[in-house]
Amino acid sequence: MDSKIKKLEEQTAILQAELSQMSDELYAQQREIEQLRNAIGNLSSKLQNVPTDSGILSPDEDVPPPHY
Repeated sequence: MDSKIKKLEEQTAILQAELSQMSDELYAQQREIEQLRNAIGNLSSKLQNVPTDSGILSPDEDVPPPHY
């Protein structure tokens, strides 16, 4: 009986360590996602502030070359 309890305690310790590691990884991924969202927001703001006469065409105006 003691060996079964010891084995269960070992498995529980392993699972707790794995859960802690996954929790840390999830937290890091959430921080990275937030940073990426902020970067996208910044880029979006910059794109909206680009003057229309900057020579950059919108996707609707961008015509492919004739050899396409």
